[in-house]
Amino acid sequence: MRLGPFSLLIAMKFAEIEQTEGHLVEAHGPGWVRISGQRYTQGLILTPAEIVSPWGPACASELDLEHLLDLTRFAPEVILIGTGQTTALLDPLLQAPFIQQRIGVEWMTTAAACRTYNILVAEGRRVVAALIID
Repeated sequence: MRLGPFSLLIAMKFAEIEQTEGHLVEAHGPGWVRISGQRYTQGLILTPAEIVSPWGPACASELDLEHLLDLTRFAPEVILIGTGQTTALLDPLLQAPFIQQRIGVEWMTTAAACRTYNILVAEGRRVVAALIID
């Protein structure tokens, strides 16, 4: 094959990651999430090894430090906060204890948190998702 002076040949290898152990989000929609075959309609904490339901407040504006500190008992390296159908802007001071412990915290919609959680579990990361279901 002859390439011109401005041509670039890029090869990519795609590999499917298969996670066979632990809880994964199978589906989600407004007011529900399905994990390992079970449908949940209330807020919950999700780790690869455990599901804690019900958990937390009914909406993101009611989240407080006590709700979030409960997540550290799982020894995560990353915490995902699913704030419902819209991304909530929460008080940055809520992140201070996690920064001190070198735990990453990300706020996003619950749908985005579900997708991100599955990716991080497949990568073998110690992740905890706290999902508000609205």
